[in-house]
Amino acid sequence: VSTQSTGYQRRVRGAGQINLSIPHLMDSVLEEAPSGGDSFAEFATYEDFLNSQITAMDLYYLEDEELARQLVELGYRGSGEVLKREEFEARKQLAEASRLSKRSQKKSLAGAGKDLTSQPFLEALAKREEANKTGKMTSIIFIRDKNARGQEISGYIDYAHRLKTEDFEPYFNGKKRLLPKLSDLSFYNWETQKSTSNATPNYQVIADNASGLLFKNKRDRKIVNVDPKASRPGDNSTRVPIASSGQYTQVVIYDHITRRKT
Repeated sequence: VSTQSTGYQRRVRGAGQINLSIPHLMDSVLEEAPSGGDSFAEFATYEDFLNSQITAMDLYYLEDEELARQLVELGYRGSGEVLKREEFEARKQLAEASRLSKRSQKKSLAGAGKDLTSQPFLEALAKREEANKTGKMTSIIFIRDKNARGQEISGYIDYAHRLKTEDFEPYFNGKKRLLPKLSDLSFYNWETQKSTSNATPNYQVIADNASGLLFKNKRDRKIVNVDPKASRPGDNSTRVPIASSGQYTQVVIYDHITRRKT
């Protein structure tokens, strides 16, 4: 084996570089090493990436770590993915950016890591926070309760839009109560009879409908019917009444799973 290996190395190095017409013998000699996959961030250098695909059997026959790296780079190590240094560096940067983005997203979840078991409404909001922030879901929250003046108010809130425009940390910490505003999808003051409706980046308000108030999702153009008497709220939508433990008069969440038009 040693004579065969030495002879092979002479042929390879004779031209000062790897010979692309490597004998088929190498296909049976070099064991297939595990691929680096998409986890490029775990490799500090390109050499580390190449080393991860070199086996003990490779080194036994080649007797040269640098030669083994060159074979991996050229794709003669087996069926693994061939990456040049520039390609590796580009993928490593993308992997690192993705990792940092996911970490930042987890840190930015105001409801994460909080014990909200005694507060069903806040617990429900925390469970939906990430999906609404990433656009997988656009929840509409109906709230009926009294404002600071003791006036009964009600309204529909675009949760995803509020998350982008407001800090929810005080809500999850119990320092503020989430209530409808004049700027939300819909607002009504039962004492003053003042009402407003506003489109948001996620929903269009359809107020002049015989069936009552409707919301049209701007992404997939599906209708969310918030009529409690309706058999179902619409395609890809669910109606979830929330027990508020006396904190609110009434809370209902309409979850809409968004799907892009194809």
